[in-house]
Amino acid sequence: MTHAPTTDDSPSTPTGTGQPERSVGDLVRAAVSGWLGTALEFMDFQLYSLAAALVFSELFFANDDPGMAVVGAMATYGVGYIARPVGAWFFGRMGDRIGRRRVLFYTIVIMGLATALIGVLPVYSQVGMLAPALLVVLRLLQGFGAGAEISGAGVMLSEYAPARRRGVIASLVALGTNCGTLFASGIWAILLVAVTEQQLMDWAWRIPFVASALVMVFAVWVRLTLKESPVFEAREDVVEGEAVTAADVRAGDAPAEAVRAVEAKSLTFKSVAVAFLLRFGQAGNSGMIQTYLISFITVVLMLNKQLSTEVVIISSLVAFATVPIVGALGDRFGRRTMYGVTSAAALVLVVPCMLAISSGTTWKVIVGYVVIHNVSVMSMASMENLALPEIFGAKNRYQATAVVREIAAIIATGVAPVVAAAWVTAASGSWIPVAVIIAFFSACALFAAIWMKEVAGRDLTDPEPAM
Repeated sequence: MTHAPTTDDSPSTPTGTGQPERSVGDLVRAAVSGWLGTALEFMDFQLYSLAAALVFSELFFANDDPGMAVVGAMATYGVGYIARPVGAWFFGRMGDRIGRRRVLFYTIVIMGLATALIGVLPVYSQVGMLAPALLVVLRLLQGFGAGAEISGAGVMLSEYAPARRRGVIASLVALGTNCGTLFASGIWAILLVAVTEQQLMDWAWRIPFVASALVMVFAVWVRLTLKESPVFEAREDVVEGEAVTAADVRAGDAPAEAVRAVEAKSLTFKSVAVAFLLRFGQAGNSGMIQTYLISFITVVLMLNKQLSTEVVIISSLVAFATVPIVGALGDRFGRRTMYGVTSAAALVLVVPCMLAISSGTTWKVIVGYVVIHNVSVMSMASMENLALPEIFGAKNRYQATAVVREIAAIIATGVAPVVAAAWVTAASGSWIPVAVIIAFFSACALFAAIWMKEVAGRDLTDPEPAM
């Protein structure tokens, strides 16, 4: 049975027309594929961020000034983010042309190999400046592949899932972030206990990077057995597995239905602006809460560093319930409603949560962090991996989703923690600047939720954007 595309603001469940059937097993493979890829992406970056903080300044940036060595290690960490928008554009465009499955295979291999190879690099004492140069190259490759990984996983799952269950199924991509972060943190925690400091510097630091190859191999195997997105195959402009181009239309080599799809509107200002603001709000809150707020707890409030680790682990575990619940509610009440509820809740809760955290009382710190993290970061992440693909049309869904995600994230996460650190310093350690910045990002998401049309359940084979 087919349904007409959604044209109003109420959720509906169109399935599209002429889509190839997929079994429950196919859907499970798509879900596992998306989860593994996202887990590997976040594991890769968490492995490096911990290594940069613990050992890389000494191993790759030998310098008489330890402070400058740390700066070098952190700068190399940032290099990975520079390549992400380039990868988003390159692989996103390719994914809209030749299919999601093939591109997701390329991204996981590039990302996984780059991470594993970091574990076999020579260090500064062996090859001098070649060591940090090679590290930069691998970080660029990591970012290049990662730039289209999580977006592609979200697109693939949204196009695979039944319309009435898209929210809860696509939310599994967000759970991959928790798995990757917890796995990387767990490996480093075990190493720090199991080996001496000298052993860690000599060889043990390599273990997490080389071991990540096991996850990559499993993810590659899953993706080799994965069928193409049924929505991609059902697109009118896809002929024999590839999208017809404007050049094909001009040459008269395209069927009539493909011509209509090729000439359809690609993007609108509203579709890009809404998607950007939704991502900007979530990414900004993520940078503030998952990065800066941890420093605030340890450096400004001068609380035990172990407490910072504990709140991250506890909140990540709570998110295993938060993410699918919010995804299911998004199926029930719509993306627009749930974005509005979660962003408004973040605005209301930011002050009491920051008051709890700044009290310094252990249980209040934990409760405050868990609540604000799950409401303003993980709840939005649950819907984001689905809402953005639903906003854009089938014609350029992968590319538009990936590029908007990465550009919004770089701006938000690159600027917010720096502004927060400077403002808190100027305010003599007050929590108020932190609350104001989190409220600003939450307000951006709330504005986008009010402005957007409902996209839940729309026909994803429609080549044009939803608004």
